[in-house]
Amino acid sequence: MFQFSKIKFCFPLSTTFIKRYSSFQPTKPVIDKASIDGELRVFIVSGEVSGDNIGSRLMSSLKKLSPLPLRFNGVGGSLMCKQGLTPLCPMEDLAVMGMWELLPHLYKFRVKLKETIDAAVKFNPHVVVTVDSKGFSFRLLKELRARYNQQRLENCPVHFHYVAPSFWAWKGGESRLGGLSEFVDHLFCILPNEERVCREHGLEATFVGHPVLEDATEFNITRTSKPEESKLEGLSLSKYSLPSDSTVISVLPGSRLQEVERMLPIFSKAMKLLKEPFPKLVTLIHVASNSQVDQYIGESLHEWPVRAILVPSGSTQLKYDAFGASQAALCTSGTVAFELQLARLPSLVAYRAHFLTELIIRYKAKIPYISLPNILLDSPIIPEALFQACNPSNLASTLERLLLDEKMRERQVVAAEKLMRLLHPSESELSNMIHCGDLESHRYTPSILAASTILSYAKR
Repeated sequence: MFQFSKIKFCFPLSTTFIKRYSSFQPTKPVIDKASIDGELRVFIVSGEVSGDNIGSRLMSSLKKLSPLPLRFNGVGGSLMCKQGLTPLCPMEDLAVMGMWELLPHLYKFRVKLKETIDAAVKFNPHVVVTVDSKGFSFRLLKELRARYNQQRLENCPVHFHYVAPSFWAWKGGESRLGGLSEFVDHLFCILPNEERVCREHGLEATFVGHPVLEDATEFNITRTSKPEESKLEGLSLSKYSLPSDSTVISVLPGSRLQEVERMLPIFSKAMKLLKEPFPKLVTLIHVASNSQVDQYIGESLHEWPVRAILVPSGSTQLKYDAFGASQAALCTSGTVAFELQLARLPSLVAYRAHFLTELIIRYKAKIPYISLPNILLDSPIIPEALFQACNPSNLASTLERLLLDEKMRERQVVAAEKLMRLLHPSESELSNMIHCGDLESHRYTPSILAASTILSYAKR
């Protein structure tokens, strides 16, 4: 904030100028406003598994940094509930992928949206945080801001959104950023360069770093490119009672029911084709924290062509244990591509959608890749099987090469080092973003930086 006493002006300050300047003065920081009520009320909404993970870590960091007790309300999954969230509805009610696929669920979405807005107003939060799920999140923030303005409600909460929309992936995407500032007060970016572009379009933003960095701080992860030497520190195939000569592939079909229903049958047929070249093939199937997905995968196991071990959700350690026991991974496009890179596990990214959704993507997308590691590195380091190319034969042949070709594996492992550096704010960026006096006593993580920004934020 500027201080007149510390600025030398070469012209006299008129009363009009001072009044105009004063109208842009920031209000009190969030934590100061909350101190009047003796608690900080946070309404937080996440509609999918990756957002539940981000939201829970943000809640934990807020509790570490806040000098006031916190109360949470909103929508989230099991991880957010463990941090003290009182959920309004199951998170799965909001988890729908694709454009065309959303249409049958529009009425339910409108009902859930109204219920969520009503609950937020009743909760009277100091802060509203939405995590990813931009379709639902932006409608919520926009209509909530309109509700406060129409009813002239006092103490309008500050709106934060965590995970910037992928404006860089779509034609004309950047031009739509300016409109977000009408109902998003501050945006937390997880990829480099997003902050700069957002600010250029009038949207306040902070690059906090990618959430996968939080995993890196918890686990000492090492991997070589050779399958027989692949490991996480202190882990081995014995954890899963597997013979040492097994060929182990981690399979990650997705976190939303729609995508799992679409991808798992394709993955199953690919595994059947791999049985011949790899007779001791074992798959570790990762089950997302979604009760519908859990049930669907469980019912599908009787048709799975090779030995399968389910890796349940809820434990980051268990997930990386499974990665460490694997020689390769087959995943549906999403956040998990970064997690596999962190684990230095060579992987293949696959994606299919409704054919109309695929047509829209082909027409609107302005980048040639779908997985974020490839996008950031601007190189097809991770093989991708998209749309019609996502078929059992192509998946099986690519996985076979990935298991046997050392140079192909080495490329991914080497690229992972560069990728992890890109996902981390620079030292100079971090030094400019120290918001709380006691922040220096906490080790940097993306959620700590985001929590610090929330507590010290003063709305202009």
